[in-house]
Amino acid sequence: MNTNKILLGGIVGGVVFFFLGWLIYGMLLADFMEAHSNSCAMRPMEDFIWWAMIASNLASAILLSIVFSWSNITGFAGGLKTGAIIGLLIGLSIDLSFYSMSTTFADMSALVIDILAYTVMTGIAGGVIGWVMTMGKKE
Repeated sequence: MNTNKILLGGIVGGVVFFFLGWLIYGMLLADFMEAHSNSCAMRPMEDFIWWAMIASNLASAILLSIVFSWSNITGFAGGLKTGAIIGLLIGLSIDLSFYSMSTTFADMSALVIDILAYTVMTGIAGGVIGWVMTMGKKE
């Protein structure tokens, strides 16, 4: 395990997760998710706890970096594929849990869209992490 590559992948991936989250959830899906979710527990943007959001993005990216290192995942394509599979499984796990025990999602469309969005986001972040972790690699 190359700790420097894992940390670099984690930091770069955390930035990618942050900006993809802003783009996908904050811009593209904001109106849809608001209309199809129970937002009673949601904080307004001005009340976000930014350090926790940043730590969450870094944790997700470091998780992918560690898995990629253990599995010898290399390059953008390998990271994209593995990241998307991991994102799909995490999205299914968390969202189905929320759906079963809460009123977070008002209907199944929000559940499906959220899982797909997280899968895409994790796939792209995984691709970037795989690419970053491959940089400087000797063939």
